[in-house]
Amino acid sequence: MNRRPDLLDIRRLRLLHELSLRGTLAEVAEALHQSPSSVSQGLTQLEHDVGVPLLEKAGRRVRLTPAAEVLVEHTAAILERLELAASEVAAQRSEAAGTLRLAVFQSAASAFMPQMLTELAARHPRLRVTMSQREPEQALYETWMREFDLVIAEEYPGHAARVFPDLDHEPLTTDLLRLAVPPSGDPWDHITSVEQTAGLPWTMEPVGTASRHWAEQLCRRARFEPDVRFVTDDLEAQIALIESGNAVAILPDLMRVRRRPALRVIDVDSRRRSVFTATRAALSQTPAIRACREALAAVVPKDLAVP
Repeated sequence: MNRRPDLLDIRRLRLLHELSLRGTLAEVAEALHQSPSSVSQGLTQLEHDVGVPLLEKAGRRVRLTPAAEVLVEHTAAILERLELAASEVAAQRSEAAGTLRLAVFQSAASAFMPQMLTELAARHPRLRVTMSQREPEQALYETWMREFDLVIAEEYPGHAARVFPDLDHEPLTTDLLRLAVPPSGDPWDHITSVEQTAGLPWTMEPVGTASRHWAEQLCRRARFEPDVRFVTDDLEAQIALIESGNAVAILPDLMRVRRRPALRVIDVDSRRRSVFTATRAALSQTPAIRACREALAAVVPKDLAVP
């Protein structure tokens, strides 16, 4: 009688899958909270299990062999089905419980997360929510990579967020992006448009962020290159620079929901920024995800307008 082949260890297969996504053993080890040596040993044992080489040297890195690519493709499907199976079992419960890992960008975190968490704690006391601040594109990637369960992200007008397969998107709200200038004094009193800020100091987020790209394009459409003197991803720091008469900036209305800073805002574009939630499709119907989305819908208006 033919001997039944041993089943492959899903933990070792996941190491290979993570390596295909992250590129280095060190990054896999960090993501999975293991040592690089244990990751290397696991991959070596997987090679022994399948009986063919899975990795080959490529300079200082390693590269997956064709056999490894086959395994990675099947492992991705297996991991998705395992998550879906766990989610369907969880969906049989009526109560949201356990831990939900949430990623959120700064203006959303300050605008409505405190109220949302209070609402959630009152309705679902057995649900534990952890929150981490992330740039939206990074958070979408990390949610796809199973490092977060739900992300609150944004899309600037004409600047679509990167698309990741199998992420379930749900609209949350929209807000306007306005030119924010100091409340009074020369030359701030006379500013009524972006064009009039040419030559004045600006504060923006770092290069590469969607907000920086959008603000720069706004200035370039006005036929000037902005004098960006202050670079920070902390929007509260940007507000402090504006309030003290040191800079102008483009601020989303979300930053003025909980506190009305001492600055003047000017409409510059009628297009609205979109804010949405995203989760892996396999998780979308679990009680925890539904509870979070329902709590957000209860505290966040569909379209924000802060005068």
